[in-house]
Amino acid sequence: MNNSLYIQLFSVHGLVRADNLEMGRDADTGGQINYVVELARSLSSMEGVRRVDLFTRLISDPRVSEDYAVPVEEVSDRFRIVRVQCGGKKYIRKELLWPHLDEYIDKVVKFIKRENAVPDVVHGHYADAGYVAMNLAHIFGTPFVFTGHSLGRSKREKLLGDGMREEEIIKKYRISHRINVEEEVLTSADLVITSTEQERDQQYGMYLNRETPRYSIIPPGLDIERFYPYYYDMLADGTRDEIRIQAQATVIGELNRFFTYPDRPLILALCRPDKRKNISGLIHVYGEDRELQAMANLAIFAGIRKDINSMEENERGVLTDMLLLMDKYDLYGKMAIPKKHEFEYQVPELYRLTAERNGVFVNVALTEPFGLTLIEASAAGVPIVATNDGGPRDILRNCKNGVLVDPADNAGISNAIKKIISENDLWTRYSQNGVVNVRKYYTWEAHVKKYHRELSALMKSWKQSDFSASLKTDAIGKRLAGLSYCIITDIDHTLIGDENEHLAELMRIISDNRDCLGFGVATGRTVESAVEHLEAHGVPAPDLVIASVGTEIYYGSSLIYDRGWDTHISNKWDRERVMGVLADVPFLELQEDEKQRNFKISYYMEPGKDRLAEVHNRLVRNRCRYTMIYSADSYLDILPFRASKGKAIRYFSYKWEVPLDHIMVCGDSGNDEEMLRGEPMGVVVGNYQRELEKLRGLRRIFFADGRNAAGIIEALAHYNIIEKARGNTGKHGKRP
Repeated sequence: MNNSLYIQLFSVHGLVRADNLEMGRDADTGGQINYVVELARSLSSMEGVRRVDLFTRLISDPRVSEDYAVPVEEVSDRFRIVRVQCGGKKYIRKELLWPHLDEYIDKVVKFIKRENAVPDVVHGHYADAGYVAMNLAHIFGTPFVFTGHSLGRSKREKLLGDGMREEEIIKKYRISHRINVEEEVLTSADLVITSTEQERDQQYGMYLNRETPRYSIIPPGLDIERFYPYYYDMLADGTRDEIRIQAQATVIGELNRFFTYPDRPLILALCRPDKRKNISGLIHVYGEDRELQAMANLAIFAGIRKDINSMEENERGVLTDMLLLMDKYDLYGKMAIPKKHEFEYQVPELYRLTAERNGVFVNVALTEPFGLTLIEASAAGVPIVATNDGGPRDILRNCKNGVLVDPADNAGISNAIKKIISENDLWTRYSQNGVVNVRKYYTWEAHVKKYHRELSALMKSWKQSDFSASLKTDAIGKRLAGLSYCIITDIDHTLIGDENEHLAELMRIISDNRDCLGFGVATGRTVESAVEHLEAHGVPAPDLVIASVGTEIYYGSSLIYDRGWDTHISNKWDRERVMGVLADVPFLELQEDEKQRNFKISYYMEPGKDRLAEVHNRLVRNRCRYTMIYSADSYLDILPFRASKGKAIRYFSYKWEVPLDHIMVCGDSGNDEEMLRGEPMGVVVGNYQRELEKLRGLRRIFFADGRNAAGIIEALAHYNIIEKARGNTGKHGKRP
């Protein structure tokens, strides 16, 4: 199993569990949920796959099942559903999750560190999970696979075509942010998996970065153990399937509540209550054709609902239109609109019941990326009438089991349905073709075989690729996941100063113990200035750079930016407001532009009576949230209230689970004071400034005699950190 893969799949939004999926409950619980669960289940049973973890969001909300609050759901010995909390515990729609995804990434990093198992490949599903997987791939130096499921540019075009104003689209769907993320994802993805050629060519074709990734077309699979033909009514041992009998009785009872003549052929539609699904168009077709009404009943299962008034605007509008059209055409006794269905058992019975009554499955969506319900119905033996767009074209070409129609051509749709229902030979041919060809083209076995071949090829090219060489060499996430001790030092006058004869010795010590000891810097310099200064003095790239007085965090030689810290410190930070409040303070002089950052406003300020107090008072009176750091009797930095070098070190400790008392922190001046205090092993080098004298005698702060690097070497011996780190390598060594 040494060459087998550990795969992490990400599907952040919606309600995800292994069994009894609540398909159609809302716009976020559609086909993607079923796809990722079945993909994980099927992959985990393959030879060459060690483990599959499907990551989603942890939800603890009385409105939904307690299942979604279980942190780890052990589905099998090689498949887990891992739920990670972000943005609180309430169930919220996916468009509201964007500000919380960096929190999600941080907690996944913690999970990986705790499990001591770095994935071989990460696969993001939909734009939000694509963002998560992309960042994790950068951190851990692993290949990144992406599946969009639906894309922002095509959705925006469709909504604009429906008459929705762009301002409203941006506000409700965060569409601009989503598209920007998708563009970024395409620049980073090593492989993009699509379901159809149309999806690859037309939908991804709308993106500026469409040419960057490699694509593979792999149609979704189907669980043929559940979606079997209507004429199978016995189990393998020859006994009746009691679960099926019960589910079928429930379905028949639900439909018969609506129908005057329940034995007529059934026109079945099963989809989410979304305008793009064109449910109203199908009702218009049925309502305007008296002959069709006499030939067949219409059943529309449009998601799960309790109270239409409490639903989202899109769903509420679609369901209200359904009721109004039913009344307009007086379809009582002919049309069924049940409020719920159970996906695991009742949905397959719906298809089989439709086939038993010589019915037709209809999907006349205005646009259809794939159409999973089409192959579900086909597997049960139901002929299909489907929109001539996207996935249905591929399905009909492969299965030859129905008719493609223009979703705007009411007469064409009606004629196609009537022809299939009325011509027994045609119905039988389409039914048999669907049963046979779905099993030929759309099984999960076929899907995961091709998927695994693609991953194997990707892993092989990844190992040989010059493009990924720096990521693989750096692989900072893999490195940090294996460490439990770290040295973090200020640069100027601490690590590097006027006496640098011991600097090379310190670097040799750190290099010799790199397998068990991390090395980082925390500085007031910008990251560009810090890197340049370190290189000039022969200091190798650190594992961690905390720059600009703790407002920015970077990892490894690739300087991977920590967006989680960015999100954390941005809370209630108003840069323009702070600058406006301090604009007319006569003793403050703004530092040069290159020293200013998004989360740092830097001034020159000479010492003076009550000057710091005046700055504080101005900011407090104007209700600014901030952190203020004054150092070397010259430099005043205004930062977000959550930011500082010390807080950045604590965030690093939290994210990477390196205990604070395993981190040795070194400094020389006032802007190091906060990071020296508390649980870390504090070190004040011999050439310290007088403002740190007040720390002498405090617990866990060591005043070295040696200056600069010599003082740090002295502290290594004082704290015995090398021996302690080496004693922990067994606990935090490389993953098995």
